[in-house]
Amino acid sequence: MDEINWNDRLIGIKGCRGVGKTTFLLDYAREYFGADNRECLYINLNQFCFSLRTLTDFANEFREHGGKVLLLDQVFKYDGWSEELRKCYDTIPDLKIVFTGSSVMRLKEENPILSGRVKPYKLKGFSFREYLNLTTGNDFPPISFEEIILNHEKIAKDICKVVKPLGYFKDYLHHGFYPFFLEKRNFSENLLKTMNMMLEVDVLYIKQIEQAYLPKLRKLLYLLAVNAPCSPNVSQLSAEIGMSRATVMNYIKYLADARLLNMLYPLGEEFPKKPSLVYMYNSNLIYPIDPEKVHDQTVRETFFFNQVEDKNLVNEGGKNAHFLVNGQYNFRIESNKKVRDYADIYHAVDRTEIGTGNIIPLWLFGFLY
Repeated sequence: MDEINWNDRLIGIKGCRGVGKTTFLLDYAREYFGADNRECLYINLNQFCFSLRTLTDFANEFREHGGKVLLLDQVFKYDGWSEELRKCYDTIPDLKIVFTGSSVMRLKEENPILSGRVKPYKLKGFSFREYLNLTTGNDFPPISFEEIILNHEKIAKDICKVVKPLGYFKDYLHHGFYPFFLEKRNFSENLLKTMNMMLEVDVLYIKQIEQAYLPKLRKLLYLLAVNAPCSPNVSQLSAEIGMSRATVMNYIKYLADARLLNMLYPLGEEFPKKPSLVYMYNSNLIYPIDPEKVHDQTVRETFFFNQVEDKNLVNEGGKNAHFLVNGQYNFRIESNKKVRDYADIYHAVDRTEIGTGNIIPLWLFGFLY
């Protein structure tokens, strides 16, 4: 919330399903306006009234009644949402609009209607730092990647004086990314429901894919998930699913846009080229797919990729390395401190509170945002 310039007139909050976009809007309304202030209004665009009424008319009426800030949830549920938001922006200059949408939506590169007008932001699931603060009552600030590289030993010592992060790390890897772990419901069932909603709404609905293709999309996700991290054999996947190679590649991209997968490329390459490796987007997603066959090393690599790529460039690593960060730092992800030391490679090491030299605790990379 502190990163957003609330003076902007049109603000878009993107994020994958389950990370708390609705809660974010409601928290903003409570913090800045309070319960009885009618200058701010929250509304979900799945309301049936919008099947006949235009968003522009609604916004104008709200403004005529003294409204100043309109909070629009699930904006993609409204047909022609980008055109209507543009009309509101152009015709109601004293109205501020904050809206949420799926991570699959494109607000800049594929949406010229709103280009130069909307200020987009990304809401991600909890980092390990946020999870740790929430569960322990602490207030650790985020740390930049460069700070960790240069000063990780002192940073880790200072944190470990206050709390033992390894006591919380395993729980975070299993269920700490999505805020709904706080609810008194079965987390795995809730996550499975969320994953299916990502497929049915964030991929099929927004990308306008026929419902009949849902089983193929589910099968593709499962095949990639049980083998992740894997280099996708597009020809084999095409044969198994019964779809063209081009469609398989597009569907992999859609799954990545929905934040179900993460695609790892060599430095300088990107989609539509085939990725070197496909990972699940975060470690929590690994467990519901096949809980009996969860590999610790896969979880570790998935965690590192997910936490570091938020504000850094992550590519395929060089020889003996798993990842290359910011085109400069090669990293191996290790299980413990007894590692073979490779020249010019940093080691992100699990089950280690405090590192030394080029050996850095894995958990510390959860403090980047």
